[in-house]
Amino acid sequence: MQTVETLNEGLKRAYTLTIPAADIAKRVDAEIKQAAPTIRMPGFRPGKVPANLVRKMHGPALEQQALDAAVRDGVQSLMTEQRLRPAMQPAVELVDGYEPGKDAALNVTLEILPDVPEPQIDGLKLERLTVEPTDDEIDAQVRRLAGQQKSFDDAMEGHPAVEGDLVVMDFVGKVDGEPFDGGTGSDMSVELGSGRLIPGFESGLEGVKTGESRTLNVTFPDDYNVAYLKGKPATFDVTVTKIQVPKEAAADEDFAKSLGLESMEQLRGLLKGQVEQELNGLTRTHMKRKLLDQLADSHSFDVPPSMVEAEFEQIWRQLDHEASHEEDPEAARAELETDRDDYRAIAVRRVRLGLLLSEIGQRNGVEVSQQEMNRLVAQAAQQYRGEDQKRFIQYVQQDPMAAAQLRAPLYEDKVVDFLFERAEITDRTVGRAELESEIEADADNLGKDHVHGPDCDHDHDHDHAGHDHAAHDHVDHDHADEAPVTEAAAEATEKTEAKAPAKKPRTKKPKAEAAEKAEPTEG
Repeated sequence: MQTVETLNEGLKRAYTLTIPAADIAKRVDAEIKQAAPTIRMPGFRPGKVPANLVRKMHGPALEQQALDAAVRDGVQSLMTEQRLRPAMQPAVELVDGYEPGKDAALNVTLEILPDVPEPQIDGLKLERLTVEPTDDEIDAQVRRLAGQQKSFDDAMEGHPAVEGDLVVMDFVGKVDGEPFDGGTGSDMSVELGSGRLIPGFESGLEGVKTGESRTLNVTFPDDYNVAYLKGKPATFDVTVTKIQVPKEAAADEDFAKSLGLESMEQLRGLLKGQVEQELNGLTRTHMKRKLLDQLADSHSFDVPPSMVEAEFEQIWRQLDHEASHEEDPEAARAELETDRDDYRAIAVRRVRLGLLLSEIGQRNGVEVSQQEMNRLVAQAAQQYRGEDQKRFIQYVQQDPMAAAQLRAPLYEDKVVDFLFERAEITDRTVGRAELESEIEADADNLGKDHVHGPDCDHDHDHDHAGHDHAAHDHVDHDHADEAPVTEAAAEATEKTEAKAPAKKPRTKKPKAEAAEKAEPTEG
């Protein structure tokens, strides 16, 4: 195979490979020899069809298989001989004019991973902000838990429904004046303000009384999961059959015992442990952000534009999804456009930090053990049932990229823990408000706690460590759980279930939201 380098500029490389016709012919002969025993032809015993007849019958297909194998092996040889570490899957193009029996010329273009300079990890200094749970917080947790156990009593006659009330209703949904599949139900209950139903549905029920009928005008979201309902205006003829008002459980000894505990003291002890775990998580988040700030400030090197573009596109899709759920989607998208350069800067930073963490992990022997990996796979498989669990496990075992995605968060945690151990850490006790304020300030600072490197779910062709998979969730918040307008409709048909995705009001700027959801991970 002849190799000619045609481009060497920054991280960009291009080559022309020439595969001799003789090499391809040898591969065709090998394909024929392998296929011959399986060929059946009248007049010949199984496996005894002459090679020339096999070639005559199946030559074009075998020629294509041989060429594909030659191209694949040629590109792999190029990677090995030139010691290339591609950032993304190389682009391979067969030069026009190829004919069977002739040499095959290939154009291969790619971006390579940069040579990351030796990480500067000595002299790291971090402050650990710790928070002790207060009695008020424990009391609030008890009240919150009791609130989750609330029941409902029938409302007094003439009571207008308000947020928090449970409305029981019959309904018929229509699009273009005609009922649609899955859009009719009876005795469906919804708690107003729960955000279960499509925008405008729950708010349209406020003030309704038992026995009252209303027609609600709503619009299905553009990203609705039923194709023919996406973005469609609809009406729902609703008849309210009952209204119930919430009755919260009393936070007392009887309440604790109703949960299977011995006393309120035991309940408070359990809740204190949960609060401590939450506060420890906030402490770690703050420390990690400060750690990544120091790493980013002390390291600068070129990163592959293709990886940056892939990360930016992921960010932008998530942001666009969020914008589509705003009251004025076009205005939200226009506001995003003004920050496009900022988000591209986020993408650059994430990729650079991902490559840096990868280098730190590799240089210092950070690994995810097979036992840890098995545990990760088992945990992830729990979201599936029956045979789907087995298929998921097989998928992860057979797809290195899927395994890399699953391994990524744990590897990132282990690299960060390694750096924490090397850092000089001072402790300072603060209140929750101060810690949360510090985290919020960091979150507004362009999402700096989120990185992205190689071995993600983009199409890479290597096996390096250190990147971010949380990137793929970094903006989507309140739309993960979409509840049906009616359970009966959901049971009636999977294909046309009338789901009503709801949204909660955004309380933070998108960049802050992106930062809060983001964690650097490895593959």
